[in-house]
Amino acid sequence: MGKVTFKEELCKGCGLCVNACPKKILALSKTRLNQKGHSPVECVKPEECIGCASCAMMCPDCVITVER
Repeated sequence: MGKVTFKEELCKGCGLCVNACPKKILALSKTRLNQKGHSPVECVKPEECIGCASCAMMCPDCVITVER
């Protein structure tokens, strides 16, 4: 099982990590915006994270940390 965390204020909501996740547990927030006005990514099913780090490898801004 993995644990994924995000530097939400640096996220620009590009969605690349959402598409890269093999478990489809990431989504752009529909209720929050960060200080830059972007919808940050969030993990909607953290218990299903397998710790593969595909999301972190895809992120162009290195805002994702994955722990196993």
